[in-house]
Amino acid sequence: MVRTVSSIAPVRRLRAGLMLGAGILPVLALSAAAQDVTGQAPSLSEMVEAGDLPPVEARVGDEPEVVEPLNAIGNYGGDLRIYLRGSSDHNHILRVVGPQGLVRWDPEYTKIVPNVAERFEVSEGGRVFTFYLRDGMKWSDGEPFTADDVLFNIEDLVLNDEFAPTPPRYTSGGEPMQVEKVDDYTVRFTFKEPYGDFLAELASPLGQHPVLYAKHYCAQFMPDYNDDVDALIEENGATDWQNLFMQKCGDIEIPARWGNPERPTLDPWIITEPYVGGATRVVLERNPYFWQIDTVGNQLPYIDRVVAPIDQDVESLILSVIGGKVDFGLRHIDPPANRPVLAENREEGDYHFFEAKSTGGTDMSISLNLTHKDPDLRELFNEKDFRVALSLGMDRQEIIDTVMLGQGEPWQHGPFEDHPYHHEQLSTQYLDYDPERANELLDGLGLERGDDGVRRMENGEPVRFQVDVIPTFDPTWVDSLELIEQQWALLGVDMEINPMERTFFYERTSNSNDHDAAVWRATQSWVPGQIPQMLVPVHHDSRWGIAWRDWYLSGGSEGEEPPETIKTRLELYDTARGLTDTQERIETFHEIADIAAEEFEVIGVSKAVPTYGIVKNDLMNVPESMPSSWYYPTPSPTLPQTWFWKDE
Repeated sequence: MVRTVSSIAPVRRLRAGLMLGAGILPVLALSAAAQDVTGQAPSLSEMVEAGDLPPVEARVGDEPEVVEPLNAIGNYGGDLRIYLRGSSDHNHILRVVGPQGLVRWDPEYTKIVPNVAERFEVSEGGRVFTFYLRDGMKWSDGEPFTADDVLFNIEDLVLNDEFAPTPPRYTSGGEPMQVEKVDDYTVRFTFKEPYGDFLAELASPLGQHPVLYAKHYCAQFMPDYNDDVDALIEENGATDWQNLFMQKCGDIEIPARWGNPERPTLDPWIITEPYVGGATRVVLERNPYFWQIDTVGNQLPYIDRVVAPIDQDVESLILSVIGGKVDFGLRHIDPPANRPVLAENREEGDYHFFEAKSTGGTDMSISLNLTHKDPDLRELFNEKDFRVALSLGMDRQEIIDTVMLGQGEPWQHGPFEDHPYHHEQLSTQYLDYDPERANELLDGLGLERGDDGVRRMENGEPVRFQVDVIPTFDPTWVDSLELIEQQWALLGVDMEINPMERTFFYERTSNSNDHDAAVWRATQSWVPGQIPQMLVPVHHDSRWGIAWRDWYLSGGSEGEEPPETIKTRLELYDTARGLTDTQERIETFHEIADIAAEEFEVIGVSKAVPTYGIVKNDLMNVPESMPSSWYYPTPSPTLPQTWFWKDE
């Protein structure tokens, strides 16, 4: 059976789910003929009249996507001022500009719709995915975007082990997918086994690789295409061609993606002032070849530029917001403690709030490093009773009342009660504040207190460890850790808070595996496209088992072979990714969660609560409510390219 799809939707109660067996809904975007495209920004009209740019109907191609704006057809012009926090806030740019992949989530986070692909077909029970590209579509420099670009991205990069290991999202049944060029505007991906999660994987920010790089530009940095690549390596101070490629073409989640104005993209805005060391702001200007139009034939985006000043701390960001210098903000500013001052200054800053809805899980989890390099700490951390004692010794209600202004309720992690993936044991066990029982468990492990009140391990060393945290990512994390530090001290456990800048945090916790413990969010509902990093060690945020993650991602050639409880979950996870039946997938994930609940590797704090963002009062077509999730990723599916400034 072949299913031709313009959008695929799951059962409504699954919210953000996606299964191949779900019903087909009407398309959200309409087909269009190029001759219907007549509107363009005045600055582009001037360039056309001067002979510096082709007419708009030639730039958008024969099959532009027609997008219906949320409330109104927009006006051209103006800047969208966002902000960046320091030198490692590259994903904020990605969230606004959007990961322009083959498909994307709809604004409600309920179904997958075509994006770069004009349509797609799923056949052979979910093994074969055929994508029909947009005829005449172009890169931001005017060069054609065709199936050859997709083949370059897949064959020369994604499946090229000399470049990097193949990400699991492009594998099934232990084998990488195969790619085939059907014609200049049609590509086919074939998997060994059914892969029900594939479309959702492509809709996530990390699924853009099939269309990320322009072959005509990025191929010059590869030895297979350029005999003189060594000269470029030396000229750019690179260590090898792979390093050179990253410098010039970047990757999905690194600052270099936004560091080279010469790199062609499919984005609505393109870099003109890059995100490089020493920069005080980043600027992106409209892509004259962007491939979306509105329902009356105006080429998008409406807004001329995205301007992102760089602030070094959250306090500076808040001052920028209340001073009226930010047009849209969510990331970094949304902790509960900031809301009163932002609410008080709404009139002065000329903005209002929008709701950012949680997709499930917890805003703060603590992961002890179960693959620690120190054998004594590893042995201690791998004692389940030790982890349970820490959870029972945590007064979550005090944290919620003091740090979160009473918002939230004690929670480990996992989907909420009204979600079909909800797993009660995993989410609600060991939440009671019970220091007496916690002390009993620690006593039972033979961790006797020293004269200073701190317990001692068998080797005589104190039970002391650091928790790595990024204070600027979420200020409530450090405030919460300060209370947890005091609470655990009553148990004889000496926890130290180790704040650090995000780049160093990632290097220490996700790459080198040098951490004792780390804080991160676990705001997940386990639906397709989300990586369940707190259930299985498959991601750089699985900081409770980084060496096991390396083993899994490398097919056993790197890292450390995990215990059977982990292997079983990894096998179930690979099975779940392939399932095309909604209920069967839920049941498989519950099998994974059963094991994870029994092992209890990750400690949660409080149920994730809806937060808020700010938007200027005259910025139109911004929803009053939107999902808040990296996997969505907020606000990209609301299509900021349709936002515009109200005429006075």
